[in-house]
Amino acid sequence: MRTIIEPFRIKSVEPIKMTTREERLVYLENAHYNLFSLDSENVLIDLLTDSGTSSMSANQWAAIMKGDESYAGSPSFHRFEKAVQHLMPFSHIIPTHQGRAAEKILFSAIGGPGKYILNNTHFDTTHANIEYSGAIGVDLVIEEGKNPQSEHPFKGNMDIEKLEAFIKEKGAENIPLCMITITNNSGGGQPVSMDNIKQTKYICMKYGIPLFIDACRFAENAYFIKMREPGFENQSIESIVQEIFSYADGCTMSAKKDALVNIGGWLAMNNDDWALTCRNLLILTEGFPTYGGLAGRDLDAIATGLEEVVHEDYLHYRIISTQYLGDHLTKAGIPIMRPVGGHAVYIDARAMLPHIQPLQYPGQSLACEMYLHAGIRACEIGTVMFGLQADGVTELPASMDLVRLAIPRRVYTQSHIDYVIEALVEINENKNSLKGMKINWQPKQLRHFSARFSHIDSDEIRKKTIID
Repeated sequence: MRTIIEPFRIKSVEPIKMTTREERLVYLENAHYNLFSLDSENVLIDLLTDSGTSSMSANQWAAIMKGDESYAGSPSFHRFEKAVQHLMPFSHIIPTHQGRAAEKILFSAIGGPGKYILNNTHFDTTHANIEYSGAIGVDLVIEEGKNPQSEHPFKGNMDIEKLEAFIKEKGAENIPLCMITITNNSGGGQPVSMDNIKQTKYICMKYGIPLFIDACRFAENAYFIKMREPGFENQSIESIVQEIFSYADGCTMSAKKDALVNIGGWLAMNNDDWALTCRNLLILTEGFPTYGGLAGRDLDAIATGLEEVVHEDYLHYRIISTQYLGDHLTKAGIPIMRPVGGHAVYIDARAMLPHIQPLQYPGQSLACEMYLHAGIRACEIGTVMFGLQADGVTELPASMDLVRLAIPRRVYTQSHIDYVIEALVEINENKNSLKGMKINWQPKQLRHFSARFSHIDSDEIRKKTIID
């Protein structure tokens, strides 16, 4: 059979509030054209993020009833710890309420002024937590990863030559940690090959630098390895995952992605001294080390989610259904990040809207139009998210201007995705009418969450052209 069906049945449904274009215009204006500021009840199809938006399974809901809420030593923690260590065999498993809490604790412990944290591509909160400690985050993805049209099968790979050159230039003593993000979210949800993970580990060992993995979408990355990397086609997803983490010294994890839950995360490592420091910070900010800011029922739901996420039927459906959206957009002439990633389709807004300059935020303009036209909420990943430099004043165009359509796990049916396709085809037909945008107010960090926007009118564009 060529038709791919969802490997589950729907047992409970949530109604969607239908809205008109006129209503959405009011909602958008009241949100100052920032899609994070919209009330979710006024969104028809919410593709803002896949983080914490999954539907949990019947077995996960059943596991919640087993949750033990003891402050210390809960059996829920031990079930959680066992499930994590089965896939990621690190000595210390430290639960947190979500991934960014793990980042905050880790970089508070090992970061600081004069230090560098290397990655294929840091995501927004990772980069912000590094900078908050006083350290500098450095992205070293391969050149193909910066080209939306490249068909490289592992565009999330670390550039090994640049990695070693940077270490030699800055000194290993100034680099407390190297990371690999799987899959590479900021770079279009692109996977990292097993060979690249091994090469990165070799360089890190050569210079005595620990290697950590930002593991949010580890199962999706493992599926891509099975499908695309020679030698892994007959291996189970579980064994591929275990091999990935055998090359790492620790990881940060948002369970809100590939653990299929709505809240939770963890920090894992083998270093005893780091673990002691991190657990003390955990107690100050999150909670006791056997619950880490989570209810016991959440820990049990995570344990069950980790069993389910490595099922190949689920991952096949997950990757193919995302590819369905990407392939239809490509056929319609809408430029996207190729090949299609695991958790999202990334529209190349800079290529789709060449009449809008990067510093006029083509991604934000497209994302706003998607909501206005069809009630679809998406996320800009481009100059709005990454253009503001560490000084909080200087602004530079990001390497790409993308709009991420992140697909929540086990939430939307094919008809929902067909609606998204139809909407984007209609927008593409009238794309030349879209205007650039400007920021009227912004904070000095993580501005994309709360900045206020408006469209640039024709007179402003004309004046800017004359000045330039």
